[in-house]
Amino acid sequence: MHLDAVRTFVAVADSGGFQAAADDLGVSQQAASKRVASLESQLGTRLLVRSARGTGLTADGAAFLPHAREMLRAGDLGTAAVGGDRPLRVDVLSRRIATAGLVLDFHRARQDMELDVVALAHLGTDAALSEVASGAVDLTFRSLRATRGRVPEGLCATRAVDDAHAVLVGPRHPLATTAQVTPAQLARHPIWMPGMADEEPIGYYEDLAAAFGLTIDTSGPAFGVEAQLAEIAQSDNLATFVGEGARYHWPAEFDLRRIPVVGPAPVYPLAVVWRAENRHPALAALVGHVRSVYAPRADTWVPEWATASGSRTRTGP
Repeated sequence: MHLDAVRTFVAVADSGGFQAAADDLGVSQQAASKRVASLESQLGTRLLVRSARGTGLTADGAAFLPHAREMLRAGDLGTAAVGGDRPLRVDVLSRRIATAGLVLDFHRARQDMELDVVALAHLGTDAALSEVASGAVDLTFRSLRATRGRVPEGLCATRAVDDAHAVLVGPRHPLATTAQVTPAQLARHPIWMPGMADEEPIGYYEDLAAAFGLTIDTSGPAFGVEAQLAEIAQSDNLATFVGEGARYHWPAEFDLRRIPVVGPAPVYPLAVVWRAENRHPALAALVGHVRSVYAPRADTWVPEWATASGSRTRTGP
């Protein structure tokens, strides 16, 4: 069983669509479809089913998914145990967000250093930090909300990204012709962000809603980014937040509007976390790149716990 096929299946399950998964993995949609078809043929069952709302799991697919994740984790741990000249393994959390762009910029500047980029959004922060501590992953990007920026003993962290928000709306939404919007103005418009399971972003958006009197709905099932964008495009009241550094693609007929949030601009704070004793030759270079490009932004809002952690390097405990 090829791990590339298993990784593709997990990516489709997480994103809710073959195109989104292909974008995340850096392959064509046709290649992603062939990988999953090969896996289904090997297992003798269908794992995924397509519909107008996106791509979902069959009963067998839902049963196989946790085992697929464990297979990928075991493969990563095995590679880490070999050591040697392996690529630096970097968890960007999601290939759509600003952290992926940050690591891509580093790769373009230092193509002499090999990277293995993974997106472990399905892991909670504690699990992701355990992966870093074990050596299965060299760096991860997390907000560290629950610990107010502190990391466990043996790990280090420094602020890496302050990702400003934009609000995404369809052409029929009341804000569609607005050049920019303030948090106070958004208080009159509900924000729809379904399917969140990770406590870090859920907690951040709860903090943001409390600070500005916003209505942010993170409940309900998620049918993938493609289905969500289609719903927003057709709606006269649905809106969602996207990061300034996030990459989304949609058909031209959706006519979606991406409107910056200002006065102040809420930012989602993310730190890069690594193991203090990690001596991988590319680690210091990437951490140095993060430090060199990070600069606190003016006229922004961050939760109090992020202000307390600041941009300094922290070591645990």
